[in-house]
Amino acid sequence: MTPTPPSPPGRRVHPALLGAGGLVVLIAILETLPRVGVVSARHLPPTSAVAAAFVEEVRKRAFWVALGDTLTSWAIGLAIAVAAGVVLGFVIGGIGPLREFTASTVEFLRPIPSVALIPLAVILFGTRIQSALLLIVYASFWQVLIQVLGGVREVDPVADETARSYGLGAWARFRHVLWPTALPYVMTGVRLAASVALVLAITAELIVGTDGLGKLIGTAQASQAVPAMYALIAVTGVLGIVINVGVRAVERRLLFWHQSVRGEVIPS
Repeated sequence: MTPTPPSPPGRRVHPALLGAGGLVVLIAILETLPRVGVVSARHLPPTSAVAAAFVEEVRKRAFWVALGDTLTSWAIGLAIAVAAGVVLGFVIGGIGPLREFTASTVEFLRPIPSVALIPLAVILFGTRIQSALLLIVYASFWQVLIQVLGGVREVDPVADETARSYGLGAWARFRHVLWPTALPYVMTGVRLAASVALVLAITAELIVGTDGLGKLIGTAQASQAVPAMYALIAVTGVLGIVINVGVRAVERRLLFWHQSVRGEVIPS
């Protein structure tokens, strides 16, 4: 008896379409709940009211100025954290005694929440951008440093010794052995740090009062402009998505040769 051939697999839905579908469902739920009285529209306005408030906000110059302030503090803080994390990560990770010497210090400082530094930031800098940068850099730095240290530990000692035996100097070994091994870890640290930096930028603006979207959210909350408050919160969420997508695009471009990127198969 001839076996029945297996039926061809069904056409898989693109992940982007599934994600968009989930977002549409969420928007519909948030529109329906306050209209049917499940939650108070005073505390959770319908999506249509939030969208209308968003249109009003983007027409204001203050919105774009605040968006620029948030992106400025985010970009500067992230750049400082990445530079410091990468440099110190390679230096500490590449020197065994130094790595052991600093291990306890790193484990002591890393768990301290950045928000615990808010009183210090206010005392030192008040509501200036430096307060936001202090929180952003502190939180983001550890994301990069820990990943770089992990990447340095993953270097194959046989490959390193082979490079030495062929007479490669320190810079050549860094370029051809250490950097390719650690780069995926560096990019993971940058991706994590980018998200953390945005969270701390908004936190500093909301709590400390530095200029940016967080300050606008606090002002909207204080003036009982609830739809505008939710619209600004949604903007920060969209901003987080855009940042993550951008960093992922850079990561895929830099790591096109790495298995973590080559293994990303988009379903047809």
